[in-house]
Amino acid sequence: MRRRESLLALLALSARLPAEAQSLGVQPRPLSFPADFGAHPDTRIEWWYLTGALSPTQSDSSKPSYGFQLTFFRVRTAVSEQHPSRFAAKQLLMAHAALTDLKAGRLRHDQQVARMGFGLAEAAEQDTDVKLHGWRLLRHAGTGSYRAELHSQRANFALALELNTTQALLLQGQQGYSRKGPDLDAASHYYSQPQLAVQGLLTLDGRSQQVQGKAWLDHEWSNHLLGKEAVGWDWAGINLHDGSALTVFRLRRADGSVSWAGGSYRAPAQAARIFSPSEVRMVPGRIWPSARTGGRYPMAWHIITPVGAFELRSLLDDQELDARGSTATVYWEGLSELLDARGSRVGLGYLEMTGYAEPLHLS
Repeated sequence: MRRRESLLALLALSARLPAEAQSLGVQPRPLSFPADFGAHPDTRIEWWYLTGALSPTQSDSSKPSYGFQLTFFRVRTAVSEQHPSRFAAKQLLMAHAALTDLKAGRLRHDQQVARMGFGLAEAAEQDTDVKLHGWRLLRHAGTGSYRAELHSQRANFALALELNTTQALLLQGQQGYSRKGPDLDAASHYYSQPQLAVQGLLTLDGRSQQVQGKAWLDHEWSNHLLGKEAVGWDWAGINLHDGSALTVFRLRRADGSVSWAGGSYRAPAQAARIFSPSEVRMVPGRIWPSARTGGRYPMAWHIITPVGAFELRSLLDDQELDARGSTATVYWEGLSELLDARGSRVGLGYLEMTGYAEPLHLS
């Protein structure tokens, strides 16, 4: 059954949308909440992406012990929504979970996939409430806070976290409409919730401890996330220690050249500064080669933006995730530090790099 569901996931990522969905989905429009916190089943692909840095409670949160990721993916398949069978795989739900243990120098990760329905794999449309075989991300409508839960027997870790909002939503791109290439259909609806204050329980190899930290949540949905020339992307979302939030990304062609770029910066209680493609440069530095997949990933980046130049460095080289059992992808996703021009750490966040082991097929 698992192999069959993995094959369905691969087919769904490469299939065209049904004809009735071609005119729906992603168009420039104001985002509307709380509805846009929820799922958008008329679009091809969607994810809720939660990452953060954790430390034992009462310790210095600027010196993390762990990084974590919990991501849910919803994929619309080529099966018509009018198909009469309840068992038809009209929508798939997938999830990735990872824990970076800096002291042990180890990444633990797990993945799940299932067709949506039957109470086991669900993504609510009214607000954020995504669950898959016991893993869950839930938004509390009354407070705006989130609850994240996962338990991985294969990777032998569990998280039960409360994530409290401390800032307003950050609308990426043009008020939440984020271009991903020169073609108008290469775009997504995209918002972020940076500077989430985290408290909760981490269980590792059967031992539990209270943890605290900061997290970042992205929610993005699209029909064509990559431009025709792109084979992958480099992206970073960083919570700065002063309360600011920095996003940078670039999309790469097969020859390594940049097809599109962008990002944003928002200081506390100020309007966001949205970066145009010409305003962002990400220059790769030291390379880590993966012996498992052959991917060659930059572990350091020199980043030039309208608000300054920074160095971004991975805190652990081997944070590569082989997700070919669910989303049919291999990518690098890891806890990283942001340094200013003097070499001082000014922020922590996550760096994501795709298309290095093999081209990414999402468009």
